[in-house]
Amino acid sequence: MKTDKFLLLAAGAMMMLGSCVSNKKYAALQASYQETKEGLIECNANSRNLQTQLDNAQKANQELRAGLASMKQTLDKSMDASAQSGANIAKLVDEINASNKYIKQLVDAKSKSDSLNIALTNKLTRSLSNDELRDVDVKVLKGVVYVSLADNMLFKSGSYEISDRAMETLSKIAKIIKDYSDYDVLVEGNTDNVPISRTNIRNNWDLSALRASSVVQCLQTKFGINPSRLSAAGRGEFNPITDNDSEVGRQRNRRTEIIITPKLDQFLDLIDQAPEEK
Repeated sequence: MKTDKFLLLAAGAMMMLGSCVSNKKYAALQASYQETKEGLIECNANSRNLQTQLDNAQKANQELRAGLASMKQTLDKSMDASAQSGANIAKLVDEINASNKYIKQLVDAKSKSDSLNIALTNKLTRSLSNDELRDVDVKVLKGVVYVSLADNMLFKSGSYEISDRAMETLSKIAKIIKDYSDYDVLVEGNTDNVPISRTNIRNNWDLSALRASSVVQCLQTKFGINPSRLSAAGRGEFNPITDNDSEVGRQRNRRTEIIITPKLDQFLDLIDQAPEEK
């Protein structure tokens, strides 16, 4: 997601909700949301940097091995230069060993991150059925859990009233939220780009915000989630995950995302719980 759009859209959503909360809580939610966004940007940048370092190290390792093979061929052809070649080979072997050690460190770090993501995903999806998983997409990035719910599972077309079908799935997600009682929870509504016109819904901004608010209130009133942990945001049609040129694309863009963000101490606990590589 692009930072400038993220800020603009989040600000829009907070303005829509501003009439329902105090200025103090509005400022706190806005600050918490900003910290979560900045942390995610930094984590994604670190992940890309780690992959780049790994690729560069592997390329350098291949070049060193090619150099070693060439040096050995030269040694076989010219015994007179054996002393100098031997010194160069020893140096080259040391460089290869150092390169291998660095690559192993990078691979171990990436494997640990991947293991943590798998552990978090398993915790979240352990109670969801196969049918529910078709309408629920779970992703974990650096300890932040993203649960994307299809709108046709949550709501009727053009409505922000939660369907009876969605209650069982939301109850299972609420249980996970309760398991981690200190986590912050942000609910984001998203639509496609098809205009909507209802007497009480002016546009897709309204619809996305109302849907996010409905989920937040359901988590509070139906499943007992502490409302101080919850915030709602509407992003309208401006945060698509694919194009809107087909019905399949528009259906994917119509979604509600529940973002569960751990505090630092819970994140470190989860790292300790990540399975070790065999």
